[in-house]
Formats: sequence, C-alpha cells, structure tokens
Amino acid sequence: MTERRSELARITLSVLFIGGLIAGSLWILSPFLAAFIWATMIVVATWPLMRRVEGACGGRRAPAVVVMTLGLLAILIVPLGVALSAILDHADDLVALLERLPSARLPAAPDWLGKIPLAGERVQATWNQLASEGMANLLAQAQPHARAVATWLAQQAGGFAFLLVQFLLIAILSAILYAGGESWAAWVRQFGRRLADEQGDRMVVLAGQAIRGVALGVVVTALVQSALGGIGLAIAGVPFATVLTAIMFALCIAQIGPILVLLAVTAWAYYSLGAGWGTFLLVWSLVVGLMDNFLRPVLIRRGADLPLLLIFTGVVGGLVAFGIVGIFVGPVVLAVAYTLLDNWVAVPAPKESGAPVARRED
Repeated sequence: MTERRSELARITLSVLFIGGLIAGSLWILSPFLAAFIWATMIVVATWPLMRRVEGACGGRRAPAVVVMTLGLLAILIVPLGVALSAILDHADDLVALLERLPSARLPAAPDWLGKIPLAGERVQATWNQLASEGMANLLAQAQPHARAVATWLAQQAGGFAFLLVQFLLIAILSAILYAGGESWAAWVRQFGRRLADEQGDRMVVLAGQAIRGVALGVVVTALVQSALGGIGLAIAGVPFATVLTAIMFALCIAQIGPILVLLAVTAWAYYSLGAGWGTFLLVWSLVVGLMDNFLRPVLIRRGADLPLLLIFTGVVGGLVAFGIVGIFVGPVVLAVAYTLLDNWVAVPAPKESGAPVARRED
C-alpha cells in the first residue's frame, strides 16, 4: 500500500513538473508565438518556390535562403512604405478634399440604376435624396462615427513600430526555417508518428496541404484581385490608388472582396471623371469582383484535395476566432478534424466471431 502511494505521488509530481515546464516555456515564448506561426505558414506555403530558387542557385541553400528572405521582406515592408509615402505625398490634396466635402453635391442618379432588380429603385431613391440634400447632412450624421474611427487610428499608430519589428522577426524566423527545412519537417513528422503512428504522420502531411491550399486559393486570389483592381484605378487616374489597393487586399483576405471599394470609387468617378471613366470602372469592378468565383476553387484544388466549403468555412471562422493568423489555422484544424472523422466513419464495423446459433425447434 505504501509503495502504491509513493508511486502515485511520484507520477503526480512528474506530471505537474512537466506541465509547469510546458506552461513556463509557452509563457517565455509568447512574444514570439504569433511571428513563429506566421513564419511556419509562410515557409510551408512557399517551400516549392524555395526549392525552385535553390535549383536556380545551383543547388546551394544559402543563396536561396537570402533570396527568399529578401523577397519576403519586400512583400511585408515595401507595401507599408509605399502606402505611407502615398498618404504623405497627397496630404495636401486630402485636406483640400475634406474641406470641399460639405459644399459638394452628387449628380442625379443614372436611369439604369433604377432598373437593377430587387434593390435598384431603393438605391436610386437614396442617391437622389443625397443629391438633393447635399453632403453637409450626411457628414453631420457621420461625424460621431468619424471621430471614433479617428481615435482608433490614433491609438493604432503607436503600434506601427511594433508591426515593423514583428515583420522583421517573421523574416528572421522564416530564414531559419528555410535553412533547415528538411530537418524541421522530419522532426514534425516524427512527432506526429509518436502521437498516432502512421495516422499522425498523415495528419502532418494533410496540415501542410491545407496551408498550401489556403495560400494558393485565398492569398493568391486576393493578390490577383487587388492588383487588377489597383491597375484599373491607376488607368482611370483615381487618387490614392496605392492606398485603395492595400484596402482591397485586406478586404479580399477577410473574404469580403474588393467590390465595396470599387463601387465606391465608381460612384466617385461618375461624379468627378465623367460617364466614360465611370462606366469603365463599373465594368472593370464587375470583372474583378466576380473572378474569385472561378479562380479560388481552381487554386485550392491545386494545393489540397479538400472540400471547398471546408476551406472557406475554416478561413472565415479562423479569421473571426483567431484574427488574421486564423486564416491559416482555421482550415488546418478543420482539415485534420474532417479527415479523422472521415476515417473513423469509413472503418468497417467488426464482424461477430463464431458461427450463428441455430434456433431450436420445439
């Protein structure tokens, strides 16, 4: 009896000690967890590209790591710098635009707007009401919300330096993972085997496929849509095209799409640039806004053999639950859970052993 109590106490203390070590390690690493998760997702999604770059560098890993890291830094930091530079360059124009807004008036709504099914007449009536009342009434209603948005932006401005540090940390961790990609992958797959034998190894491979599927289907689609939308804005001569392109990219990542920005700019173009450019932007907006319906499924299928609904639900649900990093975490969790459930359902029921017992006839 004494030996059993001693053994139980030893096991309890061991579990508490290991749990304390894990909790302490996570607490120490907590400032780096978000950057590490992002670096892991980026490296897994771009590993095939890394191998191509390595082949172009004569099979040498170090130059390929340098090229990929510099490219990652350019993708992360250059858009922020360009957007900030565009805002500073057009600061005077923005101030002048804000000063002209109270006296500005919208033109009458075009006739074709009322012919749109379902919401056309209501949109046309609202447009004409705004055109008759002017912008002063609308600005008065929006002033409390604008003040709240301005306060939030001022609070977020202090985190700009922290964001740059996070980007640098992501690039450094990505370079480390690029340098030892095979060894890191082997360790993770071995960890999966220790957890659940071959099934665990399969889950690790499936997680990588889900990450690549999301990277291809969501991120590439967002890049294509926002880039084409920005090209259309630049062709039409819309001011702040770079900033609007960045906003469209963020909306595409959030699965909202660029259509909100494009339609708002189209309405402005009808007022400021004339019917020709307004019609051009309207057609361009429809093409860019609808292209994700066929582009995203094709790209997701190339990255992972998973249901499109599962990927889409994982992206949106992960974004709501975990923030921007949930775009990748959500589909991975759902993909693993879906495969485990599918395998469990597919396992045939065990057959009853022994011969059937014959009924005794009276």
